[in-house]
Amino acid sequence: MPTSYPKDRFDHLPHKLERVGAHRAPAKKGRRWVAFWWALAATALLVGVGAVGLSVLNNRLNFTIPGVEAETPVAEPTAEPVPTAEPTTDPNARVTVLNGTPTTGVARSVGEVLTDGGWTVGSTSDADTEDFATTTVYYADPTLEGAARGVAALLPGSAVLLSEDFAGSDATLTVVVGADYVMPAG
Repeated sequence: MPTSYPKDRFDHLPHKLERVGAHRAPAKKGRRWVAFWWALAATALLVGVGAVGLSVLNNRLNFTIPGVEAETPVAEPTAEPVPTAEPTTDPNARVTVLNGTPTTGVARSVGEVLTDGGWTVGSTSDADTEDFATTTVYYADPTLEGAARGVAALLPGSAVLLSEDFAGSDATLTVVVGADYVMPAG
């Protein structure tokens, strides 16, 4: 078997082609940087379009034309106060009391006040956090506003809030006792 082959026309390549092998030329300098800068520009463009799109969807972006005043609707003040439900007592409604303070025994004390006021207290326990500032009565159904105001009447300074936060519990109303609650003496 021969170890050397005779030279032919493919063995003589001109040197000005700067080829590596018979089919490849070396890559030109800087081509990778061009791809990098195009990718960076495309990324910046997409981020900008996304930010503007989200601002428009959230109505936080306001386009104003210089020299043109924007029309802002002025709400007329109403002479009539917003009606609220009258406080009621519903002994069939179950009330859950949660202690939102670091003081122990507050939920039990509020539960006793509500029981003495004619309410059915289902359970008393601690809230998830101990930093509630205001005692709040939560109700999930708008028809229970009167009952929520009835509970709030027994706890001076408490707020009433329509919220779905405690809608999944077995109680009709939920009281979260805050730091503003003063336990009765005795």
